[in-house]
Amino acid sequence: MHQFGDWLGRTARQTGNGIKRLAAPVIRAWRGSMQVRVVSATLVASTVLVVVFGLVVASTIIGGMVQTKVETAINQVENSRTVVKRDLATVATAKEPNLDGQMKGLVRELAGEARQSGAPTVVLRTRGAEPIVVAWPAEPSVAEEQLPQDLRDKVLAGKMAIQYAGLNPDGGQERPFLAVGTPVYTDQLTYELYFLFPLDAENQMQTLVRTTLVIAGIALVLLLGVIAGLVTRMVVTPVRLAARTAQRLSAGLLHERMDVRGADDLAKLAGSFNLMAENLHQQIVRLEDMSRLQRRFTSDVSHELRTPLTTVRMAADLLYDNRDDYPAPAARSAELLHNELDRFEDLLAELLEISRFDAGFAQLDTEPVDIAPIVTSVAATFHALADRCGVAVRLHLASDVIAEIDVRRVQRILRNLIGNAIEHAEGKPVCVVLAASETAMAIVVRDRGIGLKPGEEELVFNRFWRADPSRARQTGGTGLGLSISAEDAKLHNGLLEAVGTPGAGSVFRLTLPLRAGDRVISSPLPLANTSDPCKGDDDDEND
Repeated sequence: MHQFGDWLGRTARQTGNGIKRLAAPVIRAWRGSMQVRVVSATLVASTVLVVVFGLVVASTIIGGMVQTKVETAINQVENSRTVVKRDLATVATAKEPNLDGQMKGLVRELAGEARQSGAPTVVLRTRGAEPIVVAWPAEPSVAEEQLPQDLRDKVLAGKMAIQYAGLNPDGGQERPFLAVGTPVYTDQLTYELYFLFPLDAENQMQTLVRTTLVIAGIALVLLLGVIAGLVTRMVVTPVRLAARTAQRLSAGLLHERMDVRGADDLAKLAGSFNLMAENLHQQIVRLEDMSRLQRRFTSDVSHELRTPLTTVRMAADLLYDNRDDYPAPAARSAELLHNELDRFEDLLAELLEISRFDAGFAQLDTEPVDIAPIVTSVAATFHALADRCGVAVRLHLASDVIAEIDVRRVQRILRNLIGNAIEHAEGKPVCVVLAASETAMAIVVRDRGIGLKPGEEELVFNRFWRADPSRARQTGGTGLGLSISAEDAKLHNGLLEAVGTPGAGSVFRLTLPLRAGDRVISSPLPLANTSDPCKGDDDDEND
């Protein structure tokens, strides 16, 4: 039984895979071609329309033919009933010797040319214990057996009845008949008169109508599909040309344009597209020039500030070192000057780093290192800030996580993430987690402070953006740290992501490949504000 279950499972999987392989080209064609979708939709809609129309027409034609047949049959039966009543009115008893002959002659007269195609079979019988049954052209016993019981019951109840049935009164193959029966009352006896009308002609006409409608419907659906394909092609071809031209434009071929032919709507579309492409080209060129000038200006200003800043730094250091010899106001001024010069130097260094990123000159200097000691050392540099803010920094670090990274850049990312987390933690613990998979490593920094508002997950990496500019900071931030960190992560082919909830804190996740040059496919750690492996730790752990 177990082997049978395994075989059944393998067979089901193989069947499913085969169906997927067969359906894959169809799915690709459906998703990749608007023409295929339009033609397919046209075929489906036209098929439904043709089927409904065919059913209605066939039902109308066949119903009309059958109704005509029924009316004709009823008229014939009523006329025959009058004839039977007239010719057998003088018969006093069913035992008269000539009654059988009279009934046979009458039945032949009513059947008419019975051997002709479509002629009815007529059955006439008397009521009583020993009824006389005559029929033409079928044998009386055979014809009587073919009469539907429901029809006979209604006739016995004194009603004219009609019923469709599959019969073979001539002993051949069973085929559809219209059976009509009626009682015939005379002054002496009661008779039962039955007509079995073959529906061969109506059946053939029904088959002919349905065949004609099917062939015409298929031809019409195919014709509509061809027409839809041709019309769609006329519309899709310019759109495909526009898409191809747009792809070339996006690839940097800014001089690509569409051919304008005629003066119809598609020609207007091509003209508008070319005008848009020209305007974009001019705008891109202008923005490139402005960006180039801006980068050069930033770089030149940053370098030019180096010399006066060095001189000011030397003077400020001299004042700061001798601040104890000055009066209190002058000593405080020396400290403020020293601190602001530190912040100014940081800003200048970050501006130079941003200019290198903008110019495309930033490069990695990777080496295989153990990540956990780097995280520990960076977190240790914030002990004084954490104590001053009353924040506990908790580390949950996996061991032996070896990755090929630029140590200087990763340290800078961690300084920005941990420093910002402590600044915004509102006195609550900050959790730092390190984990790795077979291809990537991830570092998550989580705080439980002010958090992020909806939509700020992307804004935090913008230059000079701050969540709350009015907050008093414990460190002199420049507003460029997270922007530079994001660029450092991209330089490693990694990701720096953020998520947060107002009042519940925020989570920053850095994901880098273990090998230089690889790309990140998935992260070993989740990016969720509800995920906190440090939750439940003692407050003093890893402080």
